[in-house]
Amino acid sequence: MNFYNSYVNLKYILVKDNLSEEFKNIINTDAYKTRVEYLKGETIFKQGAFAPYVLYVVEGLAKVFLQTGIDKNINISVVSKGEFLAFSSVFGEPVHTYSAQAITNSKICMIEKESFQRILLNNPEFALNITSQNYRTEKHLLEIIRNLSYKQMRGKLASALIYLCQPDFLQQNIFDFLTRQDIADFAAISTESAIKFLKEFEKEKLLTLDGKKVIIRDFSQLENISKSG
Repeated sequence: MNFYNSYVNLKYILVKDNLSEEFKNIINTDAYKTRVEYLKGETIFKQGAFAPYVLYVVEGLAKVFLQTGIDKNINISVVSKGEFLAFSSVFGEPVHTYSAQAITNSKICMIEKESFQRILLNNPEFALNITSQNYRTEKHLLEIIRNLSYKQMRGKLASALIYLCQPDFLQQNIFDFLTRQDIADFAAISTESAIKFLKEFEKEKLLTLDGKKVIIRDFSQLENISKSG
């Protein structure tokens, strides 16, 4: 983890990196925040740790996961450029309710939660956009609950693969950075089961395995397996 320009003008960061115009326009010129660079595999924050910041992904991919026991995790989601982490801290949550780890080398901007609260209060359009993002997150969490409660292992793995094959993730070659255990943790199944069913899907010509890469060949059939559970 490297700190560089420990206190830098946040508006300058966002303009320089050509990020969201909406977010750039609402940052005061005197807002100074910390920007941190994480290497692949580094922990960004840990479940249960104090949460003083909202984190904004400037560059890279990170995974969000729940620690459910010793060496047992459930991967919840992948966050990419332009998304926020630890948003619940804005509403008074004092500690992180999940953990986050860099999947690729990543640049993160750490915004004090009090500053972010002021941004939301003074910019209702931006606040509405954030609410919309949170709704999509809630919808995804409900889908995870459904997968855990009702689906068999093949259906769970199919759902996980569909999620990981979103265009934004594929553009960054996400499978190059994921182990089979990572994929298993997104499906909430064992690593052995993930390997077994990936090979089954390949035999059924639903996908091709090329080293770490997973290339979907029959998306429609994979969706049917996901829906049928």
